[in-house]
Parts: sequence; C-alpha cells; structure tokens
Amino acid sequence: MMSMIENEMNSHKKTIEKTIEELQSYIYTACIVASETINKGGKILIFGNGGSAADAQHIAAELSGRYKSERRGLPGIALTTDTSVLTAVGNDYGYDRVFDRQVEALASEEDLLIGISTSGNSKNVLRALSLGRNMGCKTIGFSGCDGGAMNEFCDVNLIVPSDDTPRIQEMHIMIGHIICQAIDDALKE
Repeated sequence: MMSMIENEMNSHKKTIEKTIEELQSYIYTACIVASETINKGGKILIFGNGGSAADAQHIAAELSGRYKSERRGLPGIALTTDTSVLTAVGNDYGYDRVFDRQVEALASEEDLLIGISTSGNSKNVLRALSLGRNMGCKTIGFSGCDGGAMNEFCDVNLIVPSDDTPRIQEMHIMIGHIICQAIDDALKE
C-alpha cells in the first residue's frame, strides 16, 4: 500500500509541475478575465458533470462565501445545484440542455461562464459555452487531455496536461483557487 501512495503522490507532483510549466500564462489570462468580470459587476456561472459539478459548486462557494479574505459576497453561481431546474429541463428537453437553458435564463454579456469537463467533450457543457459565447459572455474552459471540443467554444481553455481524470480534477480545483485568489487581490486594489 505504501508504494501505491507514493505512486499517486508522484503522479500528482508530475502533473502539477507540467501544469505550472504549460499553463501559467493561460491561468494568468483567466485570472484577469475573472477579476474584470467581477469588477465590472458581472457574474461567474460555473458548470460541469459529476466531479466537475462538485468543483463548480466548490468554486462558486469560494466566491459567494469567502476564499481567504474578508470581503463582500461575490456572484459565483454553480448551475449544478438546482435539482428542480436540472430535472425539469432534463425531462422536458434532455440532459444535454440542463446548462444552456440556465445560461439563457441567467447570463448576460458582462458575465463569465466557466465550463468544466475533464475530456472537454461533455455535450451539455459545450452547448452552454456555445450559447454563452453567442450571447457575448466570456468563456473559460477547465479541461484535460487535448481540450476536446471545448477548444472551439472557449476564450481560454485551461487544458491540464494529463489524461488521468483524478490528476485533471486536482489541477482544476487548484486553478479555481488561484482564480479566487486573483479576484480577492483585485478587490483590494
């Protein structure tokens, strides 16, 4: 068991080193976009499936509640939490529509959409990003592997350099935390 633990930790370490090397400038851009969105009165709408849904909720909570600094609550909204909307839209329109219907209802052009998909190919995430882009929203993707179809719909697609879902998810939450810190810092200026 100790060798498994060491292997997992070494795998994480290798992924974080590659992420720093390959994504630092893209993360910087995402931090600027997110900070500007909040400073201009926009909202950040975040969505994904499964573990990515949990990450969306985690990041939204850091914004609406508090990350590290005491500050006002910020409009971070996870589109994964309203079971009535998710089940109504899923039933009436199909699961591929659960996020884009909410984007249509809640987003405006000053907002930022963050779509999370480890493969970059989740249909419901892609539909929401596409609609948001057409509405004039900024779009950021958190993905892995080669970025998948999200590359087409994101102003910035943060492609974690891995095809191992747990490693990708670990980097997604780290990147989400970095963005939250950037927003906190921007609010102090």
